[in-house]
Amino acid sequence: MVAQLETPALSSPARPSYTKEGLLQVFTSTQRGFFTNVMAQALRIAGQGTKVLIVQFLKGGIGQGHERPVRLGQNLDWIRCDLPRCIDTPNLDDIEIHSLRQLWRHTQKVVAEGKYDLVVLDELSLAINFGLIPEQEVIAFLQKRPRHVDIILTGPDMPQALLDMADQVTQIRRSHCP
Repeated sequence: MVAQLETPALSSPARPSYTKEGLLQVFTSTQRGFFTNVMAQALRIAGQGTKVLIVQFLKGGIGQGHERPVRLGQNLDWIRCDLPRCIDTPNLDDIEIHSLRQLWRHTQKVVAEGKYDLVVLDELSLAINFGLIPEQEVIAFLQKRPRHVDIILTGPDMPQALLDMADQVTQIRRSHCP
């Protein structure tokens, strides 16, 4: 996890100009639900003053959607699909597909605007593998993101093209206890 802190010069605009390029990090596992450490790191970085966005593409159940983000502190926005359930299958109805695509469009928009310095895209690999978000759109999005934005992708079975783009790949595995 990278927190980029710079002290702007007195004559610079309110937002400092960034000289460091953001990283693309991938956290993957053979199973769902092993990304608690990513979320904990995002919370810690937000507490240090970095603007963070967490997007959970396949989580629902709390009537949230991108219009009603959960704001944790001053620096962390957490959004999910506006769905009554968590998605665990590629077989979605039209309302669910619309909600997921709306969340993807919103994510692309706010990242392009440079509103956040760290963006966590939780279970993005499953959304791609289920055919809900086209892999080529994700690749284009990552290539044209603002230079300073760190992106973290999570999920099982991450597409090889995204692994190849990553600056860091972390494979999370369950340790075997007797």
